[in-house]
Formats: sequence, C-alpha cells, structure tokens
Amino acid sequence: MVTAIVQGSAPAFPVLQQGEGIGGETLYVPAEPGKVLWGRLPCTGDVPIATVAPGQQVVVDTVSHEGMLEDQGSDPLAYFRSHGVAADQVLVDAIEINATRKRDALAGPHIVTGPIAVAGARPGDLLAIRIDDLVMRAPYGVVSTRHARGVLAHRLGFDGNYGQFCAVEQRDGNWFGTMPIQAGKALRAAFPLAPFLGITGVATDTDTRVSSVPPGLHGGNLDIRRLTPGATLFLPVQVPEALFYIGDPHFAQGNGEVALTALEAPLRARLTVDVIPAAEVTAGLGRSVGPFAAAHGFVLPTGLDADLNKALELCVRNAVELVVSLFDADPRQAYLYLSAASDFNISQAVDQVRGVHGEIRAADFAHRAETALARRILERLQ
Repeated sequence: MVTAIVQGSAPAFPVLQQGEGIGGETLYVPAEPGKVLWGRLPCTGDVPIATVAPGQQVVVDTVSHEGMLEDQGSDPLAYFRSHGVAADQVLVDAIEINATRKRDALAGPHIVTGPIAVAGARPGDLLAIRIDDLVMRAPYGVVSTRHARGVLAHRLGFDGNYGQFCAVEQRDGNWFGTMPIQAGKALRAAFPLAPFLGITGVATDTDTRVSSVPPGLHGGNLDIRRLTPGATLFLPVQVPEALFYIGDPHFAQGNGEVALTALEAPLRARLTVDVIPAAEVTAGLGRSVGPFAAAHGFVLPTGLDADLNKALELCVRNAVELVVSLFDADPRQAYLYLSAASDFNISQAVDQVRGVHGEIRAADFAHRAETALARRILERLQ
C-alpha cells in the first residue's frame, strides 16, 4: 500500500501543527516567531527562551526554511499550495515566522529554535544532547540548490536557483521521499527517509551572532546524517549555560549534500540534555577534539575546515585521540587501526566549511578505558 501527498490524493499523514500532541509533563518549546532566529546563531549575552536542568527532557519544534526563501516567493502558503498541498496542511508557525521575521542579506537561510539554557553548564564542560525521538511534522519537503553553492554550480546546466518539491510516501510500513526525475514523464525516484537535525549547536563566544551556514567548534550546521534517534552529540560549551539550539531539519540526506540541501522538512525533536563537567573532560581527553558523537555502535569524530584535505586530517587526528582516550590505545596503533577498520566520510561540501566525520566501531575493542568520560560516552552507543 502506498499513501502520499500529491495533487489529487490523500496525505500520508496530517501535518503536526504547533502545540498538537504535547503532554503536560515535558517542557515544550514551540517554533513561534519570538523563539527562533533566522540565519543567525545565538552568541554571548543572548537571553534564553527556556531553561532545562541537566538530565531533563525537552520537546522542541523546528521548521524548514524551504518554501520561505526569496527565490520561492517568500510565501510558504502560496508556495506549498502551488504544489498541491491544502492550506490547512501548511504549518502555521512557518507562515507566522515568514510574516513577522526577516533575515539580513548576509545571514544564512536556516531557522533555529532557541537558545535554551542548561542550568549550571560552564565553558570547558561538554554538553551531551541525546536525540530521543524525531517526528515528521509534514508529509512533504524540498531539495534545492542556489547561490552558486552546490558542488557543480560552476558547470553549465547545473547553475542557478532551482529545487524540487518531494512527497512523502509509506510503503510496506516504511517512509520514503519521492520525486520526478524527468519533466513531463511519469518517471520517479523513491528513497528511504532517516530524519535528523542538520543543526544542533551551542552559542558562540562572540559579541555578535554568526551566520548559521558554517559549522565550527560550536557544532551548528554539522549535517551528519547518523544523528538519528538514539544518537548523542557532544559539544564543547562556549558560554555560561551553553545556550543550545536546533534547526535545519532533514528527512534524508546523502553524505556530502552535494547540490546544497538535503530533503529539507520540519521535525519535532525530543531531546535529553546532560552536562559533563570540565574536570572529567580534561581527565579523560589528552586534548580537545571539538564536536563528536556516539551513535548506533559508532563513535563519530569530526573535522571542520575550509580546505577538505585539512578537514580530513583534523578528523583523523581527533579520531586517534578518541581511540586513545576511550580504549587505552597507543596513538600509533590507533592510527593503523583507523586505516584498516574505520570510514571517513564527507559530511558536507557546500557550507563554506567542509565537514568530515569518522566512524569508529566500538565493538572492535574488548577493552575500554576506566575514566568517567569514557564511561559516559560509551554508555550512549546503543
């Protein structure tokens, strides 16, 4: 059985509007206009929109920027209706943000919900953000290229601003995105969905808000597709109370994100946030390794640099440090192990800073380090 939202057929599922389906006990942060930033990330001195205690769960809504940008008409209701979506199946929070918030010309496109303070978090600590659940808020999304930012943007025929509306279908109990592959013909591609947040970060220690586009020590636009439910992202805290945020929701993405975007579409995230004290971090790591994750049996180091070769080198250095710190390996032996057994993937190649992430299989190691940090990281691998 196939259900989809396309012109003339029933939606795969109804949209999840702001406030719907929220229980009374969990802290809920909606993506309403006063609780989002458009194209910029929180920085030193920003006022949090909510506060969580370490170990507390929070539910946060996100919206996608697709359908709201200038080359799409700056009107999400009109844009999605032109693709056969009924007016009541367009997210109200996206419409309200578009009507009341504007982004400056130098900002990124992403809408981020936050910042959310974490009580007691201090610079030097690690913020551990576990993705407990992600729920699709709409049965459709958009993949696009623009601003001469895709890998082939300099090639004739691939330049310009263009995109594709994609319907969500259910096939035998699994969700797929579907899109035409040639204009005027009934030829379509269908690909499995694996929702994740492209942006999860902490505030930067800067006096002004930086663009949402490049990732960095703060995390931000990491675009690592393994950060699906069950994964934990570890971020070095930059400012008091961390001031974390999420955004850039994706239903699916290929490593590299080569055209510019993933299948961009809105998500509701259920997260649990913990703090690892600086003393445990310094006792467990020989040096800072920047953002990294534990996900589905893998430890995921990152490397970020404008030069892809340097990003890869940094990622390998960080991978060596993690193998040494988590499994008591000799650095030279860790380096050889990584060459034999670990993958290093291009996370993204289109967002000013190139991203590489490694995949270290924890099951390869019978011995685990006895530090508190190692225990905290490795217990999150399921």
